[in-house]
Amino acid sequence: MSVDEILLETEDQMQKSIEATQRNFNTIRTGRANASLLDRIEVDYYGAATPLKTIANISTPDASTLMIQPFDASSLTNIEKAISMSDVGLTPNNDGKVVRLNIPPLTSERRKEFVKTAGKIAEEGRVSIRNHRRSAIDAVKKLEKASDISEDESRDAQDEIQRLTDQYTAKVDDALAAKEKDIMTV
Repeated sequence: MSVDEILLETEDQMQKSIEATQRNFNTIRTGRANASLLDRIEVDYYGAATPLKTIANISTPDASTLMIQPFDASSLTNIEKAISMSDVGLTPNNDGKVVRLNIPPLTSERRKEFVKTAGKIAEEGRVSIRNHRRSAIDAVKKLEKASDISEDESRDAQDEIQRLTDQYTAKVDDALAAKEKDIMTV
């Protein structure tokens, strides 16, 4: 594996870390109805844990309501149970055809809790990026030790890896700032 391949792979992995962090941010409530709140919910569907979005249509009829319409009406009670058991913190209302989730306005205390949760998610993203950096630097050092590249090339590659790390860490920080602003906006 060459230095260029290591750099490309590292950048790709860091980009995937950013995308995963962003997906995790989307599962945090902001006071407005958003179908991605239910992304992590899995329903017991004929004995298999199935993601909710694959067995139901999720829509937002207004800013404070989520409506879940299952493709199979027999799964309605399982969907209701899965939402109740989840960490979403919403109470489902089943009318026999659809499940409605009313999203109450967030209190300032609850908003602060969500900001803390977002901070933890961002830190997980930063740790993931730093782990990719460590792996890439180890790979470059192995190349240097095997005399495949010179000491100067190794140092340049390590500097480039650090620059990538700083760049992607800044992206996580920007995403966190945007999410905090979104959470704190009433």
